[in-house]
Amino acid sequence: MAMGPRLDLRQSQSLVMTPQLRQAIKLLQSSNMEVLAFVEEELERNPLLERDETRTVAAEPVAPAQDAATAATAETLAIGEASALDADYSNVMDEGEAYTPSMGAGGRADFSDDLGGIDEMAGQGPTLRERLAEQIRLNFDDGRDRLIGSALLAMLEPSGRLTLDAAALAGRLGCEVAVVERVRRAMQRFEPTGMFCADLRECLAVQLQEAGRCDPYMERLLDNLPMLARRDHRGLLEVCGVDMDDLIEMIAELKRLDPKPGAGGDDPPLTAVQPDVLMRAAPDGNWVLELNPDTLPRVLVNRGFAARAVVSLRDREQKSFLAEQLQSANWLVKSLEQRANTILKVASEIVRRQDGFFRHGVAFLRPLILRDVAETVEMHESTVSRVTANKYMATPRGMLELKYFFTTAIQGTAGGESVSAEAVRHRIRGMVHAETAETVLSDDAIVSRLREEGVDIARRTVAKYREAMRIPSSVQRKRDKAVTA
Repeated sequence: MAMGPRLDLRQSQSLVMTPQLRQAIKLLQSSNMEVLAFVEEELERNPLLERDETRTVAAEPVAPAQDAATAATAETLAIGEASALDADYSNVMDEGEAYTPSMGAGGRADFSDDLGGIDEMAGQGPTLRERLAEQIRLNFDDGRDRLIGSALLAMLEPSGRLTLDAAALAGRLGCEVAVVERVRRAMQRFEPTGMFCADLRECLAVQLQEAGRCDPYMERLLDNLPMLARRDHRGLLEVCGVDMDDLIEMIAELKRLDPKPGAGGDDPPLTAVQPDVLMRAAPDGNWVLELNPDTLPRVLVNRGFAARAVVSLRDREQKSFLAEQLQSANWLVKSLEQRANTILKVASEIVRRQDGFFRHGVAFLRPLILRDVAETVEMHESTVSRVTANKYMATPRGMLELKYFFTTAIQGTAGGESVSAEAVRHRIRGMVHAETAETVLSDDAIVSRLREEGVDIARRTVAKYREAMRIPSSVQRKRDKAVTA
């Protein structure tokens, strides 16, 4: 058989992920705050994009009771007569106006004297280590003590513990072990109290001593912390030599202490979750949804500037750059509009299916999977998954993530209607909270009650849900309730 080169023509189909398609997918699965950050970058990079600051977004509500086709075609983001995210650019900014400086007197664009945002200009406060270093300088006059304190601060763990060999440190610093211990014990009274301790017992003891509550009975309780961890209350009664009321009060006082005073000292302040979708009740009894106007990105394409630039440009490379920027700006505005409509469609379908939850509570949460919503809104499951990722909805029952409404189904007995797993967990929690010392329910008893209520569930599933909710076993609950009683 002869071997030789030849030319063949083949035709095939393949799916190519363009950069714009990848960016659109990323925008879809990002929250409004992340999209705002991306839009800010695009505004700095693309000269044809303008921030719409002259008008406020008046979102037209979407009732979840209507079908998906009607919700898909609804104009949900109207601004007067045109949408801020619409691809119709007839309403654009006129570049013929006189130049207005971006910042007014005092660094404000509106020339006002309001200093309401002055707190945002404040610098970051001192860190925990900086505060401790300042206390070292203020509390120790001797340079040797300051040096020892700085060495101890350098070895401090993030939790506030200090595990060190005092003899080795004293040898490196050329001093006595007693001096190192004296400095360390003085630093334990720094703010926050309980730092520079070797273990949990010493940390709690220092805090109790500072509060004047470290009596001999409390010392015995601190010496038997493993028994407290096992909830061996009867053994603690014998060891501490107190009655049940005193023991309960001592345990409650220990719970008010900080076992890790250094943890979280340098963490940045938590930022509040901004909802992407707002939900409220309509006068007719339905639910109304709208995108959060405070976090909704609003951009326009300055087509007037683009038209004048095309006429004035002569260089082919410059014209190519302008055409690329115009295409990118048009794509961004269109993608933001499509993203907003997609989020509203999916959120409306979720609210329509979980209507019982919003009206009556967790017990009426229905089982729901991505396929159910995807088939109704005529989208792919992956699209619905991206829409519900990192998105929160402000509802009458609190701020909830869209993923919260998707739960697995547990079959009902005798072919009955299936029940949401979250509703079953809520029911188990309610049973446990209603227990008394004489009516503690075992896992088998919980299974029997659930089956009487029409839920076909296995004992291992009840045990898994109970452990996930950090509910002790029936034996431990019976022991705790008996001691409390």
